Amino acid sequence: MGLGPRIDIRVSQQLVMTQQLQQAIKLLALSNLEIEAVIAEELAKNPLLEARPGEGGTASDTIIREDREFGDEAADPSGSDEMIGTKLGTEDSAVDMDWQAAALEVDSFADVGSGGGGGEEAFDFDRLEGGESGLAEHLLAQLQGTGGTIGRLAGMIVNELEETGYLGTPLKLIAEECEVSVKEAEEALALVQSLDPPGVAARNLEECIALQARAADRYDPAMARLIANLDLLAKGRMADLRRICGVDEEDLADMVRELRAYDPKPGVRFADREPEAITPDVFVRRTSGGWLVELNNAALPRVLVNRRYHAELKQGPQDKASKAWLGECLASANWLVKALDQRARTIVKVASEIVKQQHGFFEQGVSALRPLTLAKVAEAIEMHESTVSRVTSNKYLACDRGMFELKYFFGSGVASESGEGAAAEAVKAAIKDIIDDEVEVLSDDAVAAMLKELGMNVARRTVVKYREAMGIGSSIQRRRQRKMVAG
Repeated sequence: MGLGPRIDIRVSQQLVMTQQLQQAIKLLALSNLEIEAVIAEELAKNPLLEARPGEGGTASDTIIREDREFGDEAADPSGSDEMIGTKLGTEDSAVDMDWQAAALEVDSFADVGSGGGGGEEAFDFDRLEGGESGLAEHLLAQLQGTGGTIGRLAGMIVNELEETGYLGTPLKLIAEECEVSVKEAEEALALVQSLDPPGVAARNLEECIALQARAADRYDPAMARLIANLDLLAKGRMADLRRICGVDEEDLADMVRELRAYDPKPGVRFADREPEAITPDVFVRRTSGGWLVELNNAALPRVLVNRRYHAELKQGPQDKASKAWLGECLASANWLVKALDQRARTIVKVASEIVKQQHGFFEQGVSALRPLTLAKVAEAIEMHESTVSRVTSNKYLACDRGMFELKYFFGSGVASESGEGAAAEAVKAAIKDIIDDEVEVLSDDAVAAMLKELGMNVARRTVVKYREAMGIGSSIQRRRQRKMVAG
């Protein structure tokens, strides 16, 4: 067999996410204000798109809805899918994306990515995120020139970072979504963690501090042991730390001084913007038939694809480049209409399942919250867990009990006598009620015993953790405070 160069033909299969598919997925994680920015830019550069501000309806005129108690869908007099499928065929009609009672069957995002060549002119989501906080833009600028699978994965990880600079999305989910191995995702994460500012893309406080210590070339074995025992430092157990780290009192003081110079939230420095007013994405209200979930479209303009204008432009004199540009504008406009429709349906589908799983909260309040995971909701609505995670980010639900972020309804729980368990928020609420109503100051053991009487099998250490998380002092501190008030 010769060792010279030759040409081989190989056949392989590969699943590739189109640019439009990636952008449609990013739409899910955007808030209402960010969606407005997307629509505004698309309107500015696409002459076939129109908006009619003020016609989006009101809170009482919202659209996509579902009765979650009985599982009945709302009437669908003019579903948007039907609108897109039929009206696009007529030259003198305008595709009206008014969200009118759209059906709740959620189509695959693969359909969104098949809109022709419009993906080249789609909205630049990376620029939006970078312009909003500056962190993503700062990191992506450092990744310029980094290609290949690792480079693309690094860009995905940057777009998943929280405002604080932490990576809240499990690395395994990112790997699954991008159809790559966990090892490749870890390599991409290591690349992002090597960028400025030090500590970015950490998954917890310990990793964040460790990354900054490595960047300062101070991550020796003693410092590593100190960082691994931050809980002891918070409690002031310096003698234990000296023994664990194997250093004397002076060296430990120097290490602690350096540790306090590190930034526990390295991404916050890039977020310099005024707080934004929160607008609910969905409304939940009680009806005679159960709980009704409605999408709030009041803040969004009415998006139209003007087919009549397209027909006028098409009939005029055109060269090859003009025809290609007009086709791309039409494909991009159709993509935006369908992607926004898909986003709305997905939000309502997820919110409706949350209401179904947490109906006790809407009936009785926070004490009736149940443990709930993203995976459980994803399984119930037959979606990927990462999709549910994006949908619940920066989305708010308004009901009679107030406004809550969708992520509020997710959390771990503790065992209970009913067998279903009690959500951590429900346990916190019960602890607060017990302490607020105490006549004599109760110890943590006494609070745990009272919780057990309520059907919540909570250990003393759990009571301590939740009490400290709510900023409630210990029994000694509360007793001291009472004496100060009485005196």
